[in-house]
Amino acid sequence: MSSELPPQIQNQLAQLQQIQQQAQAIVAQKNQVDITLKEAELALEELEKLEPDAVVYRAIGDLLIKTEREKTKLYLVEKKDTLNLRLQTLARQEERAQKRFQQLQEQLKQAIGTPTAQ
Repeated sequence: MSSELPPQIQNQLAQLQQIQQQAQAIVAQKNQVDITLKEAELALEELEKLEPDAVVYRAIGDLLIKTEREKTKLYLVEKKDTLNLRLQTLARQEERAQKRFQQLQEQLKQAIGTPTAQ
């Protein structure tokens, strides 16, 4: 069927598929960041339950390093802020990709003569 389509429509179809793949990748990234954010929030909640002089260990690679509760708390707050910013950025990227996908879809419908919904 694609050999019957004009090159312009084939190009638009390829762009549509590329945008769809980009949107899927963005959603996957958003999900991963969201999971990491929830882990940081849970860690902060647990940290708050501890006594101020409690012994705290932080995972750094394959090691657990003894650290101060307040330093770990500050680290987690910063991490949470960074992850929230990343989520906002990914949400904007996802929105732009969806808009571009819809634009390309409409252009493609018009190019092949499919009536648009009224």
